[in-house]
Amino acid sequence: MAGESNEDVKAMSFEQALDALEKIVDDLERGDVPLDQSIRIYERGEALKLHCDRLLKAAEDKVEKIRLSRDGKPVGTEPLDAE
Repeated sequence: MAGESNEDVKAMSFEQALDALEKIVDDLERGDVPLDQSIRIYERGEALKLHCDRLLKAAEDKVEKIRLSRDGKPVGTEPLDAE
């Protein structure tokens, strides 16, 4: 983790960010990480969590844009940012 910047988090897919977050949780739960490194990886974990939250919100917004017919069947989609 040393030398890693949280800037790379923005380029990660949801799955990549979630895997990295799970590794951080495992490392912190083991308790064998020095305090200064624990703080760094905790901060990275926060950045990963926020990134995952943003990606999930974007996916939820797209799902909400699926148009349904009166009987509840999908009939198409609308752009997320309808103009």
